Amino acid sequence: MSDSNSGEKLNWKELYRKSTQGWGSFVFAIVLALSIRWALIEAYVIPSASMLPSLLIHDHIFVNKAVYGLRVPFTEKWLVQFRMPKRGEVVVFKYPRNMETFFIKRVIGLPGDKILYENGRLYINDVPLETTQPGFEDEWQMLSDTDFQKEDFQNPLYATDAKDAYDHFTEVLDENPHSILLRKDGGFSRTEGPWVVPPGQLFMMGDNRDNSHDSRRWGFLPIENILGRAMFVWLSCETTVPGLSFLCNPASVRWNRLLHSVR
Repeated sequence: MSDSNSGEKLNWKELYRKSTQGWGSFVFAIVLALSIRWALIEAYVIPSASMLPSLLIHDHIFVNKAVYGLRVPFTEKWLVQFRMPKRGEVVVFKYPRNMETFFIKRVIGLPGDKILYENGRLYINDVPLETTQPGFEDEWQMLSDTDFQKEDFQNPLYATDAKDAYDHFTEVLDENPHSILLRKDGGFSRTEGPWVVPPGQLFMMGDNRDNSHDSRRWGFLPIENILGRAMFVWLSCETTVPGLSFLCNPASVRWNRLLHSVR
């Protein structure tokens, strides 16, 4: 009897040990995943056409969250800051007018910069940026009609809008080339600015210059709102699963977009 009781006790102890080990592994996995998301990388989905042609609607991207520094969890306060964002970098950030909304734009102006946008030409500190046509690696022409959604070219100022209404250019910002789009008819040909970027702020713009809700409309971006720098597209699709806008439709995957670097 004593041997039986002893064996029974040992069995319960073994079961308890194994169960706690299982829970410990589960908790560790969750903590590890959250830590990676907080400090290193996080996935986002592109919801709009403001960064065409560099990024398409339903591009799934990875964002480097450690490149600029580490934050106190669940706050905008820096725990440690490694470096400032650079002109030309594409970053994800919290929209200043609604901190629950995430935007993705290109850094155009740093603190102290004077920004002027005139007739489709960008000036930084009174120096016009170099632009060439055709665009960088002719990226625009390589995209097929199936790469786009009807929302990509919807503009309330025009009854109809389509890919053929746009020209593709390469713009060089601090020796870094990137793609921009401009309407052929000069739909937004006007002078905007100048703006002088205050300390601790950035000036942001979308690459689809005539279809981007950016610093020209809502003002400067506090640097602490930045979440990270866009790295590359790890998944892309033409359509999503009905009712689940964050899930790609497997039948519409854009295979040519996989591992596409965000310049």
